[in-house]
Amino acid sequence: MLRYTIRRLLQLLIVVGVLSLLLFAWLRSLPGGPVSALLGERATAETRARLTEELGLNDPIFVQYIKFVGRALSGDFGVSTGVQPGDPALDIFLQRLPATLELSILAIIIAIAIGIPLGYLAARRRGSVLDNLSVVSSLIGVAVPVFFLAFLLKQVFAVDLGWFPTAGRQEGGIDATRVTGFFVLDGILTQEWDAAWDAFVHLILPAVALASIPFSVVFRITRASVLDVVDEDYIRTAESKGLTTPVIRRRHVLRNAMLPVVTTIGLQTGALLAGAVLTETVFAFPGIGQALAIGFERRDYPVLLLLILCSAGVFVLINLLVDLSYALIDPRIRTRGGGH
Repeated sequence: MLRYTIRRLLQLLIVVGVLSLLLFAWLRSLPGGPVSALLGERATAETRARLTEELGLNDPIFVQYIKFVGRALSGDFGVSTGVQPGDPALDIFLQRLPATLELSILAIIIAIAIGIPLGYLAARRRGSVLDNLSVVSSLIGVAVPVFFLAFLLKQVFAVDLGWFPTAGRQEGGIDATRVTGFFVLDGILTQEWDAAWDAFVHLILPAVALASIPFSVVFRITRASVLDVVDEDYIRTAESKGLTTPVIRRRHVLRNAMLPVVTTIGLQTGALLAGAVLTETVFAFPGIGQALAIGFERRDYPVLLLLILCSAGVFVLINLLVDLSYALIDPRIRTRGGGH
């Protein structure tokens, strides 16, 4: 298991390194470039040439990349020019990361808590009304764009009914103590229950919108996996041996059906940022997704580079954790991977 983990970590580092080079080159090739972002379109040719020289943009792209890596290793990713002008890009990332993590964690919890039980029940009652309604609901969840669902939830439950707040992470009038940057957790740790509840209420609508696609995928994979397992010979063998239904479901059906589900959950968790960009924009939720949207609009290259790179790194890391959990569940995976 240790050799398998080390090998996967090395693969992760290679992937992140190659991705950082491609991302750096892509951002440098976008129209306008960092100089236009800093000086504006009306800058004179002289000032543009001077700033280009100061930033080292006349150097070959690979030389620029090596210099960037050297600065990045010391924590210098540049200064924001659009999202929070003048603030270091790393500070912006660290400030906004807890918001996106808090939102993503609640979204994946909702997707798992509903998707797995519903997928299992739908498979056990194949062809029933519950099964048909569940399948239709999952298709709607995949087909409806996240931003449209976010707008719909906001309009109905926040604007029309007034049950939930329309934007932000917490009401401005609440004097909450900040400990970790996770507003709900901070309220619990400091026993400021009103602050914790208010932060949680602000999370509900964006989390439901963000959970729509992961729920649909987790449900469908769970349903299909359970249907495959229940038709296996070893299930009928277990039944013929007189094992009780709860034992068969726990030891044989669920354990074997969860293998593809675990992989799916990991991939969906890593992909949540794509939906978070739209969801956080609709609800003015100050997380990484909103910062990415603002960064693209205002051509904030340092922030874009860091946020996209870190988001990709998180995605790769989550996939590593999925692979490790998969290897723990099914030892054949690490045996094949170890070349034995």
